[in-house]
Amino acid sequence: MAVMINMQKNGIETAVPVGFSWTTLFFGFFVPLFRGDWLWFAIMLVLAACSLGTINFLLSFFYNRIYLSNLLNKGWVPADEYSYNTLRQKGILSK
Repeated sequence: MAVMINMQKNGIETAVPVGFSWTTLFFGFFVPLFRGDWLWFAIMLVLAACSLGTINFLLSFFYNRIYLSNLLNKGWVPADEYSYNTLRQKGILSK
């Protein structure tokens, strides 16, 4: 089950899921397309084509973590204490 946390950058705040990605399981490469994550859209599209879509099961365990890591690398930060503690507990933030 995914937990929703809040991330912010330049005064913009967004909710981001942490944990298993049900949307990736059912919708595959469309998830990064809707989130504007073009690199992972291309990667997942190629992997889905090569594996006839079965890769979605494996990626559903990892995609939310990958997406969150990319947001952190782009300068997004946890918006509140709950979000910060959740990221630390999941091992996404070190300190």
